[in-house]
Amino acid sequence: MKNKHMNSHDRIIIENGLNNSLSFKAIAKKINKDCTTVSKEVKNNLIFKDSASYGRVFNNCLLRNECQKINGACVVCLTPKTKRCRNCLNNCRSHCHDFIEEKCARLDKPPYVCNGCDERKGCTLTKHLYLALQANKKYEERLSTSRQGISITESEIHHLNKLLVPLIKQKGQSIHHVFINHKDEIMMCEKTLYKIIDMGILDVRNIDLPKKVRFRPRRKQSSYKIDKNCLDGRRYEDFKVFMNEHPDTAVVEMDTVEGVKGESCLLTIHFTVCSFMVAVKREYNDSKSVAEFFNRIYHELGRELFMKLFPVILTDNGTEFSNPEAIEFDENGERRTRVFYCHPSSPHEKGACEVNHEFLRRIVPKGYSWNPYSQKDITMMMSHINSYAREKLNDKTPLLLFTTIYGKDSLKTFGISCIDPDNINLTRSLISK
Repeated sequence: MKNKHMNSHDRIIIENGLNNSLSFKAIAKKINKDCTTVSKEVKNNLIFKDSASYGRVFNNCLLRNECQKINGACVVCLTPKTKRCRNCLNNCRSHCHDFIEEKCARLDKPPYVCNGCDERKGCTLTKHLYLALQANKKYEERLSTSRQGISITESEIHHLNKLLVPLIKQKGQSIHHVFINHKDEIMMCEKTLYKIIDMGILDVRNIDLPKKVRFRPRRKQSSYKIDKNCLDGRRYEDFKVFMNEHPDTAVVEMDTVEGVKGESCLLTIHFTVCSFMVAVKREYNDSKSVAEFFNRIYHELGRELFMKLFPVILTDNGTEFSNPEAIEFDENGERRTRVFYCHPSSPHEKGACEVNHEFLRRIVPKGYSWNPYSQKDITMMMSHINSYAREKLNDKTPLLLFTTIYGKDSLKTFGISCIDPDNINLTRSLISK
């Protein structure tokens, strides 16, 4: 019994125990588990809520009781001038230079949550809660994700390509022959090797295996992710919570536009505030090329401008976006942005980006390869698209609004220029090859 996973019933018992201020040992005895198991379960499934108490405003500033500021924290304050900043309902803490977050000292020791705290009703700090239903939902998602894909790094992919391409593609050897002669170098079973080739991860394809192409592929294929736990804390529900807490934050939507499967593709960055889009050609649809793009523009733009342009990035569940930490943090480990993911098969959750792709498809229709086009061609195409006036922007162009909000220096980084209205071309003749 002790070796089995927890179920929803066990988690409800844990939540009720915490609500009644029971110890981990007492709760563990009820569900026949070790007390450290209960402790890990609680710490791994904490829910953070910035909630106030009855008759009091949420305020987790250490200086809130002695703060005398009136309209001093925000550049533009919507509250009456007679109202103190500490009583403000708006999220002014992020704008105040004197803000210091206060954390409850009780949360540093068991039970690590506010479920059974006697002072919870009058507390204005961030609450740490354990909720059984949400904890069980997270567990099921982690369990499902952990059983998908293959654990392999990009350096291992490069190593396998270096070994397999000359032997299979150039000399016509079989997977079995290569495997039995290079077991110590491959370091995985033969079946796994076939799987990752079938996923299209390696430069060796099914077409390079004479016998493999005779068999009909399975309908459902496993997805491949660099980081299996990349969705933790970054799901669409987390995105909505974050946006509720920071409603004025600009959102950038990110996606991939493919031409022919397995060939070069585009990384598209859509600034939803002004409908401005950037497109970058990538030779391979992998997470490494995405991280390299963000590292490059981070150094070109500078930390301050980068964080202004990319406060929040919303993208889909593509494997090329499954290494979010490489995007979120710089080489010094400092956070520079936040990445969130839409639900699978839910393009409407980043609909602005999807709609803007229609302009790309006017110039290069779906199914046509991006290989013939250079980055210079792609940049010229985006210059024409961003110089095209939109009715929803009050007949202004995305380029004009982008430069008004972020300045012309950021525009130079992306290489996009203004096109005269009469010279705008959104047909295939613009970059025809």
